[in-house]
Amino acid sequence: MAIVGEGAGAFSEGEREPHPSDSLRTFGAVVQTLREHAGLSRVEFGERVRFSKHTVESVELGRRMPDELFMERGEEATGNTGALRRAAPYLPRGEVGLAAWFREWARLERTAVSLCTYECRLVPGLLQSEAYARAVFEGMIPVVTDERLEALLAARAERQRMLVERPTTLFSFIVEEHVFRRRFGDVEAMRGMLDHVLAATAPRNVILQVVPLEGVLHVCLDGPVQVLETPEGRRLGYAEGQESGRLISDPKGVSLLCQRYETRRSQALNPQESRALLERLRGEQ
Repeated sequence: MAIVGEGAGAFSEGEREPHPSDSLRTFGAVVQTLREHAGLSRVEFGERVRFSKHTVESVELGRRMPDELFMERGEEATGNTGALRRAAPYLPRGEVGLAAWFREWARLERTAVSLCTYECRLVPGLLQSEAYARAVFEGMIPVVTDERLEALLAARAERQRMLVERPTTLFSFIVEEHVFRRRFGDVEAMRGMLDHVLAATAPRNVILQVVPLEGVLHVCLDGPVQVLETPEGRRLGYAEGQESGRLISDPKGVSLLCQRYETRRSQALNPQESRALLERLRGEQ
């Protein structure tokens, strides 16, 4: 998000996935064919791979990314044909746990030359510590299973690798101060979150600006803003709400988001002042 896109970047237990990728559908069909050839029902197969019938069904229908344990145990349960291992490299691992409406934006992020994020609800997904992300996912409604929770955390960690692996991409974050003050765990968890944000935004290509509590009403009251620039120089925007997200490609709509983002940037502390504020907040914990 919000909780299942930028904020959480994942789907919930009962989410409807109308557009599974072709590779996931193909892999799921292979799993189903091997299972049926072995004479196993979904319940029986689930018992052998130690996953629920619901999980087996979701994988077979291409709605869920299987993890390594599922594939390894699935190989054993279906006669060690090697088919699942050979198919695994073609799965869209960058999309594991991502909501259907967020996947296109996630694909664009991977090649963007710049990514700008304004957030007023929670720590941006790319900057969340593991403990913070876990608290976000544990608070989802409907409640997710332990298996799904781990898949969501893996998806978050995979997406965060961008900050390390792409040192020439410009990442700009504007975050409201109250976001960093909202408690989600004990003192150590709060300090760990602030330490993680400070470390993640230390590289020269990652810029964080915090909007202080004293700030007045502003142009981004409609909610978070995300804008990226493609290698071809095209700008695109993304907007998200409850259980939905929208890619914005209309030049006028994107221009409006850019104007709002730049206006809010002018109202935020500069990067040095922002880091000093986070360090002070850490000391207050």
